[in-house]
Amino acid sequence: MSETEMKFCSNYFLVDAKKAGFLDLLLLLITSDLAKIKFIDCPSETVLSQGTFTARCIIAITVFLQKVLISMRKPFAVAGERLTFWLNTVDINGGLFKLILRVLTGKTVNRPDKSSAAYTSVIGSTDMRVELDEKMSIGTDEYKAMLSIMASKIAYESEAFITSVVKEKWKMDYLGFFECYNAYQAGNLTQAFMFQLPTANSNLVVVSFRGTEPFDVDDWCTDLDIDWYDVKVMGKVHGGFMKGLGLQINGWPKEIVQATHKYAYYTIRQKLRGLFEDDKASKFIVTGHSLGGALAALFPAILALHDEDELLKRLDGVYTFGQPRVGDETFEEFMKDVIQKHDFKYARFVYSNDIVPRVPFDDKKLFGFKHIGPCIYFNSLYKEQSIFQILEDAPNKNYFNVLRYIPMMLNAAWELTRSFIIQFWKGKDYKENWFMRLARVAGLIFPGIVNHFPPDYVNSTRLG
Repeated sequence: MSETEMKFCSNYFLVDAKKAGFLDLLLLLITSDLAKIKFIDCPSETVLSQGTFTARCIIAITVFLQKVLISMRKPFAVAGERLTFWLNTVDINGGLFKLILRVLTGKTVNRPDKSSAAYTSVIGSTDMRVELDEKMSIGTDEYKAMLSIMASKIAYESEAFITSVVKEKWKMDYLGFFECYNAYQAGNLTQAFMFQLPTANSNLVVVSFRGTEPFDVDDWCTDLDIDWYDVKVMGKVHGGFMKGLGLQINGWPKEIVQATHKYAYYTIRQKLRGLFEDDKASKFIVTGHSLGGALAALFPAILALHDEDELLKRLDGVYTFGQPRVGDETFEEFMKDVIQKHDFKYARFVYSNDIVPRVPFDDKKLFGFKHIGPCIYFNSLYKEQSIFQILEDAPNKNYFNVLRYIPMMLNAAWELTRSFIIQFWKGKDYKENWFMRLARVAGLIFPGIVNHFPPDYVNSTRLG
């Protein structure tokens, strides 16, 4: 990458997993001179600061995982399609038990229509709820949090599914569905949608970004991307998330000509500009789960970078769920100033042992990434840690702690037990299906993975 192309940042660290061979990974482990590694691009001063053995091990493991994922792109996609089809087959036939009866008795097995508005993703199959909690008062912070997680949850679905839910279930105004291009990872799309509450109840627009698709290799590579850019004014920011939002080769030009491709930030910003040109009263919130939460967190930062004060005045809040860290301490301070100047709410929800909010590491010797703002943390009883104290970060903030493994396994066992009794404890609306229970069994081996799924975040916003 040329010096001209990198004028938008003062420092950078770029890793291209496709260029890495087995010998390159071995060389990475035995040399601290990262400039000799052919798949790493960074200035000499960055080489000195990133050369510790621990950092090199993490880089090597991350690149290895990316290469494995890339090699498994097609099998992953096929497995995802088949699992999704099977889950929908179970659902359309009335459940697993009734499907087995149909097969055993020779009755016709109903086959789902992939183009149907009822065709549900793997993430959606863990929690079939799409209805809003009508007990909450419209306009309150609790309502906005509940609405945000529901919007984040259905962001994983098809446009037909999303349109049907927004219009028919929620009775709200559907404003658009966006599939936007990632210039750095051809084929990887950033997905988002927008809707508006009826003006009779609230002048609120919601922008929701989709999170990581479980069987989308490109999404996982974005999550595992350890690239970063030290953007002037903003500080060090995660490269994968920047690319997903629409980072160009020459950085963040304020305006671009989108002749061939659409990019998430520019497309959604233009939609908001047009919407608010005639509508002088409405405000908007930005939300997302997982990768979607990272994109939601970055969106106002790029607006601030471009001095989009008029749009930032209309920003009511950012609500993220299971959001990974997106930048360093300088970026955190930058965002604090933006939030204070434009007076919008930033609510970052973390449930129990969810692994994703605990990466990349908050460690100055490694990546130095930190979260923006306080953490609204819920334990496995769906209780907020304290109504008097908002935590700076979730307990066990970097996840990988040998001493915490046994307590996390015990917590996973309790969550599996809870899945069978919660319907009697909290009501039938909280009954978990067989697929989510099966996922909780897997969570006994790797606690924290299942905690990342939307159902626990939906329950936290309703019960907490």
